[in-house]
Amino acid sequence: MLTLAIAKYSKELRLSRNIADMSTRIQAGSHQEYLLKLLQSELQHRDVARKEKLLKNAGFYAIKTFETFLFDEVTLPSSIDEQYLKRLEFMDSKTNLVMYGNVGTGKTHLSIAIGVEACKKGLDVKFFRTSTLVNKLAEAKNRGALSVFIKQLNKADLLICDEWGYVPLDRTGAQLLFEVISECYEKKSIIINTNIEFSRWVNVFYDEQMTGAMIDRILHHCHLLMFPGQSNRMRESSLSQ
Repeated sequence: MLTLAIAKYSKELRLSRNIADMSTRIQAGSHQEYLLKLLQSELQHRDVARKEKLLKNAGFYAIKTFETFLFDEVTLPSSIDEQYLKRLEFMDSKTNLVMYGNVGTGKTHLSIAIGVEACKKGLDVKFFRTSTLVNKLAEAKNRGALSVFIKQLNKADLLICDEWGYVPLDRTGAQLLFEVISECYEKKSIIINTNIEFSRWVNVFYDEQMTGAMIDRILHHCHLLMFPGQSNRMRESSLSQ
């Protein structure tokens, strides 16, 4: 009778399907034990569903993990190791990561692996190609919804900007990106993937003073990860045979 009642109320109250499914499967010696097991199952179900939603909404264009990343192809600062990254310790201190190296050397892979791990821990991650982020900012500004979009970005625990500097920005785009970086400063961690050395960032953002201020904010609390190798895509292609 109790299982039938739970299934009935789950449907009427639009509770998760897990409640109805598990109500017929759980075995217990008392009503109290039964309800406890059912609640535990529901909490676990909701936790899994939330993390799946975080992964879906993060914006990753492919799912990459630490299991397929080779750490011998990246030079880490002497103060950190791969476990520091896997445990997301940099996020505890709102420290940024700048991943610098040639195209195809693993920067995107590592940044996504970190982002996926953050989602698994229940953290909100937003991943963008930098040009896409700037376009979304410009579109939001044109619609009069810039503050709403920036508030959405501010809810994220980690912001990942891929292909930073690959596409030159106009003054408005640079200003909008600077606003996002300023909003993140000492509030959340940012990961930036780039093949552009710091001295050349001014060629992307054009305004020397704003570029300097942006670099200052990014590097104040930051680890620089170097990717000195050859492009993995070129190495694996028939051209390199």
